[in-house]
Amino acid sequence: MYLRKGPGPRVVTLPDGTQMSRADLPPAGTTRWVARRKALVVMGIESGLITLEEAMERYELSEEEYAEWAAAVSAHGTDGLKTTMIQHFRQGQS
Repeated sequence: MYLRKGPGPRVVTLPDGTQMSRADLPPAGTTRWVARRKALVVMGIESGLITLEEAMERYELSEEEYAEWAAAVSAHGTDGLKTTMIQHFRQGQS
């Protein structure tokens, strides 16, 4: 099998010691966004696996959408990305 060499690293080590590769990212053109997939994109960008520009093109995201995801992960972890938890977090209950 041939792997195309793209820009950036193929594998990065996350702060918790696990490794993440480009294969762990959601497929290009993903339209159904669950919390886990959003978190993978945020982790991929923050760890330097892919750039924000590459993610915006690959997943058709806006900067504002990514900023909301990153803020939710920063404030509440992966649970902050769940649409069923938005009201819970907006009311200040954590």
